[in-house]
Amino acid sequence: MRWVDFPEGLRSVGHEGPDFAFDNESPRHRVFLEPFRLASRLVTNREYKAFIDDGGYRRGDLWLSMGWATVQQEGWTAPLYWIRQDGQWWHHTLAGLRRVEDDEPVCHVSHFEADAYARWAGARLPTEFENEAAAESVAVEGNFADEEFYHPTPLRSDDRGPALRQLFGDVWEWTRSQYSPYPGFQPAAGAIGEYNGKFMCNQFVLRGGSCATPAGHVRRTYRNFFPPDARWQFTGIRLAR
Repeated sequence: MRWVDFPEGLRSVGHEGPDFAFDNESPRHRVFLEPFRLASRLVTNREYKAFIDDGGYRRGDLWLSMGWATVQQEGWTAPLYWIRQDGQWWHHTLAGLRRVEDDEPVCHVSHFEADAYARWAGARLPTEFENEAAAESVAVEGNFADEEFYHPTPLRSDDRGPALRQLFGDVWEWTRSQYSPYPGFQPAAGAIGEYNGKFMCNQFVLRGGSCATPAGHVRRTYRNFFPPDARWQFTGIRLAR
């Protein structure tokens, strides 16, 4: 993992133009970003195992208050679908039960888990606008549903690509941004107006698409959103500073 630096500046974010986008991606507007750094790739299972082995699920100091309460209530000890057998981690996948591969991106973690891991790693989660600004120079390509693998894939050792890897596909990336309306947002008229606007409370934004997202459905401005305890989606972690 490397750190990729981005300068401060005024950036335009959000969708604009005739192409399809959901109403929550508009209107396009400006935000000011302080200098930030993004990790060059996603957090892997190997790295997340280190968090578990270091007592990550037993250390209340790492968790948001609501997250720690959820850990206690639900008895979380690992990502959703992980099970421990004969000293090895296995997980249920769409292809059945198989061993957790160290170099694959960790997935099926909640915002609470992503946030706690980031704090343990001496970092934080990016904002959705940091993600979008970083994505401006990255091609919208990756491991999507069109590949028909339906599971996050590790980076190949022979890959030679841009500084930021896996920004699209594999897993939805949690951000620290609350799911809120953009300045000037107006829900669409009729039933379609209930699709996004009514959920703008107690949810966090995710970016980038996943291995279960069709390639044609992914955009740099796409705003997915889930409650902070949701784990069933292909959700993972990219660190920021």
